[in-house]
Amino acid sequence: MRVFIFWVRQRFLDRLINFYGPYIGAGVRMKNMTKDFRSCDVEMKLTFYNKNYLGTQFGGSLYSMTDPWYMLMLIKNLGPGYIVWDKAAAIRFKKPGRGKVKAHFRLTQEDIDGIKSYVEENTKMDKSFLVEIRDEEGVLIAEVDKVVYVRKKT
Repeated sequence: MRVFIFWVRQRFLDRLINFYGPYIGAGVRMKNMTKDFRSCDVEMKLTFYNKNYLGTQFGGSLYSMTDPWYMLMLIKNLGPGYIVWDKAAAIRFKKPGRGKVKAHFRLTQEDIDGIKSYVEENTKMDKSFLVEIRDEEGVLIAEVDKVVYVRKKT
């Protein structure tokens, strides 16, 4: 599967990821992924399927909208010589999500160069990324710390 994802065309990935079962159920949609896989925008509308007892965004759905993006972006940017896995995450809820929420994922050249350099010297690393989930007015709904494991293939 990892090799398939690495070689898959951009437009096909856009369509495939938005039809992933858990994302359909949660209402998560990838709105934009740049061709270089360094920027991704994801959103989730409040629906019957992701609404909790209080009528706000279900916490598990908020987390799920952040789950695979940095892993996929790193797989595409580091190339087939690296193993990349989601390793851990922690979410901090700040405000209730009462409508559409959005998350933005950015990967810089400095991030990529830093990971490659560190892995060359140390064999493997855990890279942390902070993801902010905001509503349409820009109010912070939750913060997610994503930890991605990277190592060089032997």
